Amino acid sequence: MMKAESKISAVCEVIIEMNIQIGYLGPMGTFSEEAARRVGTLLEKGARSVGSSVSPKPGEPVQYSVHYSPYKGIAALISAVDAGEIDYAVVPAENSYEGSVSPTWDILFHDSSAEIIREVLVSVRHHLLVQRGTKLSSVGTVLSHPQALAQCRRFLSEHLPNAKQFETASTAEAARVVSVNSLPLAAIGTEQCASIYGLDIVARDIQDLQNNVTRFLVLSKGDNERKSLLVEAGLPYKTSIVCAIERDRPGSLYELLGVFAAKQINLTRIESRPSRQGYGDYVFFIDVEGTVTDAALKESLDRLSEKVISLKVLGSYQY
Repeated sequence: MMKAESKISAVCEVIIEMNIQIGYLGPMGTFSEEAARRVGTLLEKGARSVGSSVSPKPGEPVQYSVHYSPYKGIAALISAVDAGEIDYAVVPAENSYEGSVSPTWDILFHDSSAEIIREVLVSVRHHLLVQRGTKLSSVGTVLSHPQALAQCRRFLSEHLPNAKQFETASTAEAARVVSVNSLPLAAIGTEQCASIYGLDIVARDIQDLQNNVTRFLVLSKGDNERKSLLVEAGLPYKTSIVCAIERDRPGSLYELLGVFAAKQINLTRIESRPSRQGYGDYVFFIDVEGTVTDAALKESLDRLSEKVISLKVLGSYQY
């Protein structure tokens, strides 16, 4: 009898393993991968906190296994989450130095049904990477992504004024080229890039702005039941919308903003982008504090829908 009970107990203790697929803008070693891995950590933490409530069958213990997939472009990455190839897509949206990442916002408005479910901020720390034994004074060429080169302009001007600069598709690609080249090259990249390609960091934190931050958005399909794993107690919410106003009507933008002002709702971002309907025709991307379940914001969006010719809510999410 005891043996039978032991077998039953052993069956009951079987752990259900569920895979979580996270896509990011590749290749490996970029800030996008760092953001994706932060999201993975949040998901694992969320899975532990909710226990078996997200299991396929009530009461079954679940162990989540997170997998990361690099994609070559933002369009391919967002398309993958729309198609259900991945559970989450982590996309760059804004940089404190360079401004908005326009392709991300344009695709979310025009070409995607994905929902924004979380925001992650990553501090941008650029390092100068060289082959082992190479001195800073001997570097003749610096390679990196054009944004990284621009963000380190002051350091390069002061310390490597005569070095040539070449643009690469990513900071990781620059590190790879340096790792296989015998010339005195250097790459601007991350600490992870240095580890992946066996390079030395000859100078750390060479970015012009020490508070340089990139904002990443986590996207999922609207029916993704696991998106609740990214919810953390006590964090505030914001909501991203995009709307189009009637063209050439005086005061239309003023009226749009007045809808939120009337309810004392704070706007954290507003930006215009071409509508693709013709020259001089624009849509407005707006981030506001709060969630669509808040009574004040819900009423404001209802009023706004009466004043604009189109309105799309991209998501309410914690940040």
